[in-house]
Amino acid sequence: MRPLKAYIDLSALTSNLKLVKKIAKNSKVMAVLKANAYGHGLIESVKAIKSAEGIAILTIEEAVKIRKAGFKNTILLLEGLFAAEDIHQAEKLNLNIVVHNDLQMDYLSDVTLKKPINVHLKINTGMNRLGFPPDQVDYLIENLNANPNVSEITLMTHFATADEKEGITKQLDCFNRVTNNYNFSSSVANSAALYKFPEARLDWVRPGIMLYGASPFEDISAKKIEVKPVMSLVSKIIAIQDIKKGQAVGYGNNFIAKDDMRIGIVACGYGDGYPRHAKTGTPIFVHNKTTKTVGRVSMDMLYVDLSKIEKAVIGSKVEMWGNHISVDEVAKNSGTVGYELLCNISASSRVPLEYIDGQK
Repeated sequence: MRPLKAYIDLSALTSNLKLVKKIAKNSKVMAVLKANAYGHGLIESVKAIKSAEGIAILTIEEAVKIRKAGFKNTILLLEGLFAAEDIHQAEKLNLNIVVHNDLQMDYLSDVTLKKPINVHLKINTGMNRLGFPPDQVDYLIENLNANPNVSEITLMTHFATADEKEGITKQLDCFNRVTNNYNFSSSVANSAALYKFPEARLDWVRPGIMLYGASPFEDISAKKIEVKPVMSLVSKIIAIQDIKKGQAVGYGNNFIAKDDMRIGIVACGYGDGYPRHAKTGTPIFVHNKTTKTVGRVSMDMLYVDLSKIEKAVIGSKVEMWGNHISVDEVAKNSGTVGYELLCNISASSRVPLEYIDGQK
């Protein structure tokens, strides 16, 4: 069996949720489990965060699985209904739905439901992705209040720069201007906002990436936030090459050894979700020591410098990211974000997930 595996530490996921609850102690938590729980496996992740007041996902199909797993609290469809007929399944499953466009408003008014649905009205305060313009909010709320298919209303938005220097002030001010006249629940904070901006910790907070032990910030590490890594991507050395000064490694010969080197070949590549654009020098953990990658990542393999790890042999354990190497460090060296790398693992379908309780 190929030695590559992703260990998912469910106790770390539970611990990170507890940290969110400690930070946002006056808010309810809507744990974001979209994209197969950011690559960690939806159903097992549901079990680990069962104390969350809500779960946010994208599809009806995910909601069905979550209800079958026994989760009885709020489930929110983050992009709302994709088709008119979905509203009956949403009613049956007791789902909350985001409403962010006129067609979705029509879905709510064009049917007769036995049980009204909770609606999260999405306001576009500057992200310019989903949501209604602020000047339409009064009309929309009047419409929703008059609709017998609508039960509770929550007002929400999404921040574009909560993780950057610009922050949330402009968007939050916009949100407050159009919602302060109403006494509805509010939901605005993603991971970055709930950690950095107390004023964003409203009735609901929506943590995503920090639940999985990675940081939403470039300049604040996961260790500083005090979240624990949930996924450890682990493999083994499957071959060792001793090369001379001036010899090349890998496709394109884009790494040339400046000295004699000992190179380890690891069973993990971009076909598994490891980033192809990871630069030479990306940190990696081999035989209990941190070293670096060299050369171009292949589909099934990558290369590591073993020159100073004499005890490393074929079969030695390698951690691409996890408890010793932050996924954010790998992402930074690859011109991307930790979100993408975590999601890539289950998306590749080549990496088995093994669930553990504590470090492996």
